[in-house]
Order: sequence, then structure tokens, then C-alpha cells
Amino acid sequence: MNVLKKWLLFLMIPLLILTGCASQVSQNPGQEDGGKENSAEKSTQVIADMMGREVEVPTKINSIICTGAGALRLIAYAQATDLVIGIEDTDKSGVIGRPYNYVYHDQFKDLPSIGKGGGRGYTAYEEQIIALQPDVIFCSYTSDALDQLAAKTGIPVVSTAIQGNLFEENTVESLKLIGEILGKEERCAEVIAYLGQYEADLNNRTKDIPEADKPTVYAGAISNQGGRGFAGTYGGLGPLKAINVSGVMDEVGKKEGFEVDWEQIQVWDPDVIFLDPGNISLVNEEYAKKPDYFNSLRAVTEENVYSIISFNNYTTNIETAIADAYYAGKVLFPEKFADIDMEAKVDEIYKKFLGKGIYADMKEAGLSFGKITLGQ
Repeated sequence: MNVLKKWLLFLMIPLLILTGCASQVSQNPGQEDGGKENSAEKSTQVIADMMGREVEVPTKINSIICTGAGALRLIAYAQATDLVIGIEDTDKSGVIGRPYNYVYHDQFKDLPSIGKGGGRGYTAYEEQIIALQPDVIFCSYTSDALDQLAAKTGIPVVSTAIQGNLFEENTVESLKLIGEILGKEERCAEVIAYLGQYEADLNNRTKDIPEADKPTVYAGAISNQGGRGFAGTYGGLGPLKAINVSGVMDEVGKKEGFEVDWEQIQVWDPDVIFLDPGNISLVNEEYAKKPDYFNSLRAVTEENVYSIISFNNYTTNIETAIADAYYAGKVLFPEKFADIDMEAKVDEIYKKFLGKGIYADMKEAGLSFGKITLGQ
């Protein structure tokens, strides 16, 4: 028996060595000699992106670019802007209505251009991207455009979800994906926790309010692929949903931005109207043309018109949408939000997502919460 055991052990040793080597290659194909990285072959991992595509990306990311609506915003939330080596033209100018871009403007403004941006179409500058050779591209294009960009550049392209409204699950999943790829799991978990805390707080303050005690609400001048006037509205508006309010415009049944019939707003004759102060010049132009129409609305004559700062700028600025929800809550249910100091709350929210309170700058730019008097 002893002789047989020795022969079996002798035969198994080469097999064990081969098995061990194979396992190491699968997990760390770019490492050898005690973990020293082989410069000719990077270590990689395969991830499933938000489109369900399997993408092979380096395990160590040193540089990235972002293209498409909202992709760079999530990177800013993840505190990974130091990895960004190129920028879309649309994010080169600091825009207060797009807070991530405003906060990081000094870092972004001189980076090379990698695309036009600003819409939801394919606007990537392929030659410039190839010249920069980022380790990975985060992108919110459609599936076909993602594959096109990957094929043209030869660089891994990872899909992130578009933030279309507020408190959407695909935002959470996108942050988890970014955290995993960039080694920012802790920071992304922090942001996800903030989202959960704000969602729960807003819901707990309003969930038990009877429908009969809720004012009727219309939200207008809501930006949607550009500025909109009074009839520009949005179905299932995130800040209102967060405080368990359905706007009168939800009766139309749409879950996106759209133009509603002016006469229909008269029929609804809501108790309260919220307008985006960023588009108030458009509304005032309309008011000057037909003051009788506006003065036929109870919310206007009873001075119940308030601001709701545009959160839709190259898709949803989530931190602004949360601030909007708190302000709408204070207006509609003052007793439930009596403890909220809006200036302090707005800066708290921006600091948690972007590291800096910017409400003073927003007010200076005309983006503030408060009553609106049409025509002024």
C-alpha cells in the first residue's frame, strides 16, 4: 500500500501544480513573479453593465472619460473626477443649473474635448478619444451606440443609466457598478445611503396625509431638452412623487416632459403652481401677451405661485430634485416640514453629493426658492 500511495502522490503533483497555475491566470492574468504587474498585459475583469453587456475592463483604472447625458454627474457623485482626462464640450462651461459641472468647473475647463454632448445622441469625437486612450469610457448612449463607440475606439465602453427622474433604482445600480470598477465602493455606498435616507424622510413626513387634505398642484416651465414656458410640464414629477403628491398634469398619463393644452390648465385651476425660475423669462413673455388668461387662474390671483428649481439639465440633477421635494413639501404641508430651514437643507444636500454648498451662488444666479409674482 505504501508503494501505491507514493506512486499516486508522484502522479498528482504535476496535476496540482498545473491546476494552481491555471487558477492564478484566471484571476490575475496580468500578474506574475509574486504579483509584479506585467506591463505588456493588463490585469482585467469582466463586468455586466447597465445594458446587460459583458465588458472586459482593467482591474486598475487610471483614466476615464464620460460621454452622454448624466454619465459625468455620477462620476462626480463617486468623487472620481481626478480620473477624468477628457470632457464633452457641453461641460466645458461652468453652468450653475448643472451643479456637478459648476462645482468641478476649474478641473474640467481645460481638459481636451472628447465629444459635443448636450443631448441624447451620439456625439463622441472618436479620433480625440483614441488619442487620449482612457482605460474605460462611461457612457449613457443606447446599446447600438455603445457598441459603435467601442468598435471605433477599441476602448472598453461601460453603460451607465440615464437619471430620468428621482429615486430610481437604475441610479443605485449605476453607482454600484461605478464603485466596483473604480474601486470607489465605499463612496458610492455612501451616496446610495444618502438617497435612501432622503427618500425615507420625505416619504415619512407625507405618507399619512389624506388625499382630501392635499392641495391640487400644477408644475410648469419645466425644462425638457431646453427651456419651456408655462405649458411645459412633466408627468410623474420626481420631487412631487417623493412627497406623495400627484400633480394635475399626471391625469394626462405621461411619464415624461410634454406640452399640455393651456385650456386644460384652466379646467384644472390648481390650488398651487410651481414654476422653474430658470425659465421665468419665457413665462413672463407669455404673461405679457395674455394676462387675462393667467389672471383667470386661482393660484395666480391668490398668490400661490412658487419656484421649483430646474433639476432637468442634461438629465436629472438628483441633488437639486431632492431640494425641490423639500421645498414643495414646505409649501404644501408646512406643518410637516416646519423644522426644515431651506437654505441650510439645500447646502446640506449639495455637500453630501458634490462636497460643496452652492445655494448662495444659485440665488445670485436667480435660482432660488420662494414666491413668484408673474410679470416681475
